[in-house]
Amino acid sequence: MGSASHDRGREERITPRTTAQVVDAVGPRLRALRAHRDVTLAGLSEQTGISVSTLSRLESGQRKPTLELLLPLARAYQVPLDDLVGAPQTGDPRVHMKPEVHGGRVVVPLTERTGGVRSFKQVFPPGTPGGEPSLGSHEGYEWLYVLSGRLRLVLGEHDLDLGPGEVAEFDTHTPHWIGNVSDSVTEVLCLYGPQGERAHVRSRPA
Repeated sequence: MGSASHDRGREERITPRTTAQVVDAVGPRLRALRAHRDVTLAGLSEQTGISVSTLSRLESGQRKPTLELLLPLARAYQVPLDDLVGAPQTGDPRVHMKPEVHGGRVVVPLTERTGGVRSFKQVFPPGTPGGEPSLGSHEGYEWLYVLSGRLRLVLGEHDLDLGPGEVAEFDTHTPHWIGNVSDSVTEVLCLYGPQGERAHVRSRPA
């Protein structure tokens, strides 16, 4: 009983309880995160466009955190904004995915990251998208893993038929088209880097 009371008391001391306490905890949280990432104030300033003096005052608590300051920092650290401010948990442990429909396929985001490589699950109904392949290109780098079904990938001059367990990765500047030309549903895991970030694949030496 005494141990449980001690744990609750410790949690109350280290967990911000009021808005003022949450705001006061932002500076030390940012300083600890920067130290953990081994980033200098000058380097962070280059990434965010925020002056070194403003960053220093923000970490020391002399400057109040605002969205104008926190949003660039969240992008630079590639973490949700809630992680920077230490927003209290809602008590609901469920992850609420918000599927979207693009070109007939269902796209489910698997991460809430504001930048960097993002992950998605894509579900292609049979014959999606319809018609002849229409190749397009855009900035980024993509990594695909077929979970089930079959996926057709037209990549430049290549026309590939991918099955479960097969992987493809490519620069999305290359004209490409992705679709399901089979009679069953195809499920795909996708990693996408908007600025060309590639997935880091490690393997044992031959």
